[in-house]
Amino acid sequence: MAYQKPKGTADILPGKVEKWQFIEATARSLFKTYEFHEIRTPIFEHYEVISRSVGDTTDIVSKEMYDFKDKGDRHVTLRPEGTAPIVRSFVENKLFGPEHQKPYKVYYMGPMFRYERPQAGRFRQFHQIGAEVFGSNNPATDVEAMMMAMAFYRQLGVKHIRLVVNSLGSKEDRLTYRQALIDYLEPRTAELSHDSQKRLHDNPLRVLDSKDQKDQEIVAQAPSILDYLSEESASFFNEVKTLLEALEVPYEIDHRMVRGLDYYNHTIFEIMSDAPGFGGAITTICAGGRYDGLVEELGGPETAGFGFALGVERALITLDAEGIEVPATPTVDVYVVGLGEETNLETLKLVQSIRQTGLVAERDFMSRKVKAQFKTANKLQAKLVLTLGETELAEGNVKVKNMITGQEETLSLQTIHTDFKKVFETLTSESTN
Repeated sequence: MAYQKPKGTADILPGKVEKWQFIEATARSLFKTYEFHEIRTPIFEHYEVISRSVGDTTDIVSKEMYDFKDKGDRHVTLRPEGTAPIVRSFVENKLFGPEHQKPYKVYYMGPMFRYERPQAGRFRQFHQIGAEVFGSNNPATDVEAMMMAMAFYRQLGVKHIRLVVNSLGSKEDRLTYRQALIDYLEPRTAELSHDSQKRLHDNPLRVLDSKDQKDQEIVAQAPSILDYLSEESASFFNEVKTLLEALEVPYEIDHRMVRGLDYYNHTIFEIMSDAPGFGGAITTICAGGRYDGLVEELGGPETAGFGFALGVERALITLDAEGIEVPATPTVDVYVVGLGEETNLETLKLVQSIRQTGLVAERDFMSRKVKAQFKTANKLQAKLVLTLGETELAEGNVKVKNMITGQEETLSLQTIHTDFKKVFETLTSESTN
């Protein structure tokens, strides 16, 4: 029986994984310039960490979590998102202490898990890159994080992106708005979709996020949360907008935009793509916002928070939609052709010696004929090919061919072992002149 990968997962093979590495390297390099540092948390967490943070009535907790009892009868879950585990780590490791830099800025990348219907760009095991900032109530923190997310896509070469923002206000503002929304929707209950009817009293803001066409027609006339912001919340949101304008960053306001997780408040944002390859569809490729109060929910002191997450799979689709070619993977510097069983040991010594200089080297292990080995060298785009046959081995020499110019010469094995970096630079510089 041939086994297959679980539904909703993917094997990321050589030839494709290089694109993932490019995206990850771009994030690491950019985030470093913003003084963010990497954090890594366990792939599974206690169930309560997620349910208390994300919210019991969210789809993630009620429908999508991979949760189970372990052998010690502990209720655990594979992490469905990155923020809650990082907040748990922030509290557990007392990263709010005076010895730590304020604000405390971290980023993460890795797999997340949700049991949902697999579709294009959405898997049951998917991968996120995200960033979190703790300890700052300054609206400039919100703007800085949004700018970092936008800069990430710009560095990838993505052009067709739009920044969309909204405010969910304070917890008190949301409660007031929640009731106004219920009052508006209740007379229309029978017209709502089944999911929205269930959400109406448990989590009415999620009705605003419904993809059902009839629901969308109903919420089009719903009250705006911006009309229910307190003076303090409105002032905070106005400052965010002022800062964006000062940086000459175009943005749009969508007063019906909400987040699927309960912990968000005040500023929320999405980065949307309308790249030609999406066929006219507008796709969310990054989302986040402020979550003041979440640290206290998980047992820490009063601490402001702001963060965002983006899907790596979605980023790859976005690159394809814009026709962006990921930079080519590094080629092999040197390929060693070995002819005859007697050359096996010296061929191995040669590639190891070359690798110790920091160059990329490969050799034949399949005892193929010289023509097949040179074909492999061409496929790997080797700059130099070293050929070692039984005659060369007996004489203590090796033939060296520049694969770009075709120039060949014979060098001693001793030279290769003791001074190959200089030999390589000399021979390859000739092909660039």
